[in-house]
Amino acid sequence: MEHKHENTKAVLNRLSRAIGHLEAVRQMVEDGRDCADVLVQLAAVKSAINNTGKIILKDHINHCLIHAIEEKDEQMLAEFNSAIDKFLK
Repeated sequence: MEHKHENTKAVLNRLSRAIGHLEAVRQMVEDGRDCADVLVQLAAVKSAINNTGKIILKDHINHCLIHAIEEKDEQMLAEFNSAIDKFLK
């Protein structure tokens, strides 16, 4: 289902931030930086990705899931459950 996402700008900003953190990790590894520093930066990448996922998930719940329930769209509900399972792995 294609639709306009309410939080597109926020998602793109967070993804840009995550990409920046990941580039910093690559540079740190190339420079031979301390493993502890690299791990801290990797934690920032994971956090940025998870927070981006939360925004997308909230958007999906507030729009797609409500629509699927109203329309009794079993396929969309199954797809939503599958997406949640994959996101939480």
